[in-house]
Amino acid sequence: MTPAAPPPLPSPYDRWFPGSPLDGTYGYDRDALLAVVPAAEPDGFAELWRSWYARAREVPSDVVVEAAGGARRSTHDVSVVIYTADGGLRLRAWVAVPVGARPRVGVVHSHGYGGRDAPTFERVPHDAAVIFPVARGLGALNAGVGAPDTSSRHVLHGIEAVETYAVGRSAVDLWHAGTALLDLLARQDGTLGNLPLYFVGTSFGGGIGALAVPWDDRFVGATLEVPTFGQHDLRLTMPCTGSGEAVRHHVADHPEAREVLAFHDASVAATHLRVPTRVECAAWDTHVPPPGQFAVANGVGRAAGANLELAIHTAGHAEYPGQSREQAAAFAATRAHIARTLPT
Repeated sequence: MTPAAPPPLPSPYDRWFPGSPLDGTYGYDRDALLAVVPAAEPDGFAELWRSWYARAREVPSDVVVEAAGGARRSTHDVSVVIYTADGGLRLRAWVAVPVGARPRVGVVHSHGYGGRDAPTFERVPHDAAVIFPVARGLGALNAGVGAPDTSSRHVLHGIEAVETYAVGRSAVDLWHAGTALLDLLARQDGTLGNLPLYFVGTSFGGGIGALAVPWDDRFVGATLEVPTFGQHDLRLTMPCTGSGEAVRHHVADHPEAREVLAFHDASVAATHLRVPTRVECAAWDTHVPPPGQFAVANGVGRAAGANLELAIHTAGHAEYPGQSREQAAAFAATRAHIARTLPT
């Protein structure tokens, strides 16, 4: 018997992505996406993350500038630093310090599962000091350090236990990155060690940011772009072209891993946010299914004090007409959001 042809893609995606193996809407319209609820919170979720944060704050960063005099921009001087992260790993990051301006905020700027090849400044105000941490195991700065260097292997690394899962360890590493930035600034001027922090992260970075930010009172705001790791109950039913596919297949063979994922669900963590949070979700995305993204945004919407600012992009993890316009607006919106979250 000839297999039934897949249903046609919805407009305008049928014209934009005619060769797509999946419908990146997953059958959800805007109203359905806004109705997706966060996953159920497992017992001990908040206590576990708070304990991890308390433990992380006791670790000295021992940050040093490994390569000074890196690429200089018109607004920032860039260097490579190395600092102590979770489990004693020494991780590298780029740090950018404003040129001719006293920093008003420190930005921890994470990245997607492809790693990071260089700093990106589109969302960074001219008066922000920034650390661009590269997740354990990933390129360009930390390949082979503490985790595998491909997304399909990284997302499964340590999944045998809650304490060892690479997603959680990468979120914990963000706290260490913030400490490293503030310690470095404090050496220049002791008062800069008390700068407020703001988080920016996309995809993988958005997911681990949602996991990390709620427990760290140094952060005054966040932007989470197309965040992953949200609502595993749904994600595990949805084939995708991103790292979630490796997780889906793994859990099918190892159902006990579902208990580990429950403590690494970004939609659950989002309900604990207490700072203004901007979430950018995509209506179409075969890489990170939109229902998972919106579960994170809707979790923020439920969180007292988080003041959700939601932006809906036409598509995610894809090139499409109007993308540059949407991105430019999003970049400007993050810079404006940072300015609004800073103490007066």
